[in-house]
Amino acid sequence: MKNIFRIFKYIKGYKREVILNIVFNILYVFASLFSFVIVIPFVSVLFGIIKAPAICPELAFNKDVIIDYFAWKLNNLSLEYGLYTCLAILSVVYLIFAFFSALFRYLGMYFLAPIRNGVVKDLRNDIYHKITTLPLSFFSNKRKGDLLSRMSSDLLDIEISVISSLQMIIKDPIMVIVFLVALIIASPKLVIFIFIILPLVAILIRQIGASLNRNSEKGQKQIGRVLSTVEETLGGIRVINAYNAEEIVKKKFEGENNVYTKLMTKILRRKDLSSPLTEIFAIFALVVVVLFGGMMVINGEIHPSILIGFVLLFARIISPMQSVTTAYYNLKKAEAAAQRIYEILDAPERIIEKPNAITTINFEDRIEYKNVYFSYIEEEGKDKLVLDNINLEIEKGKTIAIVGRSGAGKSTLIDLLPRFQDALQGDITIDGISIKDFNINSLRNKIGVVTQESILFNDTIFGNIAFGINASLEEVQEAAKAANAHKFIENLPKGYYTNIGDRGLTISGGERQRICIARAILKNPAILLLDEATSALDTESERLVQESLETIMKGRTTLVVAHRLSTILNSDKIIVMDEGKIVEEGDHHSLLAKDGIYSKLIALQTL
Repeated sequence: MKNIFRIFKYIKGYKREVILNIVFNILYVFASLFSFVIVIPFVSVLFGIIKAPAICPELAFNKDVIIDYFAWKLNNLSLEYGLYTCLAILSVVYLIFAFFSALFRYLGMYFLAPIRNGVVKDLRNDIYHKITTLPLSFFSNKRKGDLLSRMSSDLLDIEISVISSLQMIIKDPIMVIVFLVALIIASPKLVIFIFIILPLVAILIRQIGASLNRNSEKGQKQIGRVLSTVEETLGGIRVINAYNAEEIVKKKFEGENNVYTKLMTKILRRKDLSSPLTEIFAIFALVVVVLFGGMMVINGEIHPSILIGFVLLFARIISPMQSVTTAYYNLKKAEAAAQRIYEILDAPERIIEKPNAITTINFEDRIEYKNVYFSYIEEEGKDKLVLDNINLEIEKGKTIAIVGRSGAGKSTLIDLLPRFQDALQGDITIDGISIKDFNINSLRNKIGVVTQESILFNDTIFGNIAFGINASLEEVQEAAKAANAHKFIENLPKGYYTNIGDRGLTISGGERQRICIARAILKNPAILLLDEATSALDTESERLVQESLETIMKGRTTLVVAHRLSTILNSDKIIVMDEGKIVEEGDHHSLLAKDGIYSKLIALQTL
């Protein structure tokens, strides 16, 4: 359970609360113990089980002496004030101990609450931060639904199973230990019978715990599949409706959901077995104690009061023993969730910033790709080569168009420049300085990106255009005008403060893309990366946006991944990629004259 112990390390940030929780739990245990102990001598004297000594013994740390001392005191009090008065006094004392016992228990839980919620908060923050810093290659073979399940159901499992077990992990073991010490002091011989039975319980608990861990791992993976199915359905609802495939996706979801339900039923049944199993063995041990303890009383080996106290204390210890067992099962169940969470937290951050990275970037000359290789790791663990020995020189202020068949490596080529991913071999330099020497934030501040997919957030248009930038409304409006988006924005109900919903689905595809372009314009970057930026636009919108792009591209270094002729003609250089290599390079006319891959791509487009 090493991953569970790693989660417990988050408790270090709450030392004060942990110390107070432990202190009050210890006080609770001793208050509970004394509330039982003070009853034993009174009951013994009341029912004549033991006789009070004629002379008050000198108090010492010995159970027989303590029993005689309290018996003498109680006997004197009963003779002086009467038996009912003694009973009333004892009841008041018992109530005082019970009150403090309840108070200390509450205070222990009071200081546990910020630990429980704080640890989960810190863990959730670390997971989210890790996700935002991992390279894009980490997500290439991951389902969104599976990642969402780790952030939701796995973390919820940790919260319920691990953090909620903290009280049982801290309080109940202390209670078991303290009460066991009291039992050993009362009668070591009777405790031996208990320890003969406990190993049998431990073996059964371990076997069921191992089974829980295996099934929990399967369950966490299965809920990832369920969430992935939901995510795919939400993303493709139009296609599902268009092809009347509602029944197909319904059956698929129900199948995945049924498998998950069966797994969780099996897990809960195994988990629920822990408490009654512990109770049965504890009661069996109690019966053995009563039988052998009765024989010891008959043989005069122990006082009858010792047996009464032993039985009372042992009966009281059954509940915390059950809690300890339940906590163990909870931890075993959560081990699978913890393992999946640490697969994210332990994932290598291949995009590593140097300690003394350069924060000032004066882009004056050129960008160079030097012998660059890149590959993805597929699900089978094999490397898929995407870029193969790329050498490319891009002068400042020039526009480079990148064309090629789908899967040629075009998007990966431009992703390496802002370090969304890092080359496995080779280097990329700006003015002769490796981009790995630059501060990542400073590097990305120099670069504006517009992707093929219109990536918008559930926010206002103003919030989406000014995303990550402290800009005024006037500046946002100027950027929108440059992207030919201002007119349609002004016609919306709340203008720039209109919320466009999840992924901007309340507006058209062309409008979404123009907002993305306005966001890049507002950033005013020295380097512009356009990955099929106009592919989602209709003919009219494409013309308007293309005019805007041509305006803002002047004086900027631009890399354009495109296949439309309109975005290629005005480029200073065109490179043609095929199977991860640059196979052709030149301007539009020279490449056409070669009658190679480029000319075939153009011919297919003009058909």
